[in-house]
Amino acid sequence: MTDRATVTRCSWAEHADLQAYHDEEWGVPVHDDVRLFELLTLEGAQSGLSWLTVLRRRDGYRSAFAGFDPATVARFTDADVERLLEDPGVIRHRGKIESTVSNAAAVVALQQAGDSLDALLWSFVDGRPTTPGRPSGATLPASTPVSAALSQELKRRGFRFVGPTTCYSLMQAAGLVNDHQPDCFRYTELRSG
Repeated sequence: MTDRATVTRCSWAEHADLQAYHDEEWGVPVHDDVRLFELLTLEGAQSGLSWLTVLRRRDGYRSAFAGFDPATVARFTDADVERLLEDPGVIRHRGKIESTVSNAAAVVALQQAGDSLDALLWSFVDGRPTTPGRPSGATLPASTPVSAALSQELKRRGFRFVGPTTCYSLMQAAGLVNDHQPDCFRYTELRSG
């Protein structure tokens, strides 16, 4: 068992409130549409904000958006959007809230067509996590050609707030890419895992 008090982490996870997320979730491959929809929503909500701001509201988002059940969220009405604009548990940005509802409908459309958000996202990395192997301390890119292509495809399928930067953040969070620093204890765990 790794002694979490003495390990080396990615430099962005030095804040105590980020460590559990970094250690247990970030970069772990996700293959569940509900969880992927949650990550897509939260990464879109982060646009222009810090991840810590969004992470601290995650429980509020889960409550406000029916546990991120796409079928339920897709049925949200204009009245639901107005209610959420008053909810301090979420980022009260009309575009981000409306995009969550329309993205839920896009997930449902994928599922009704016999596809899944999981299959669509993972097709961009041939079903296996990639490991860029950047040197420790290297600046991570905001986007990549793969995240740009994913962004285009998601937009083509009706998703919103899914620019290349948001898509790359989603790829990192959902484990499509292992962007832990090579000296981070999670890098090797996820690479071998």
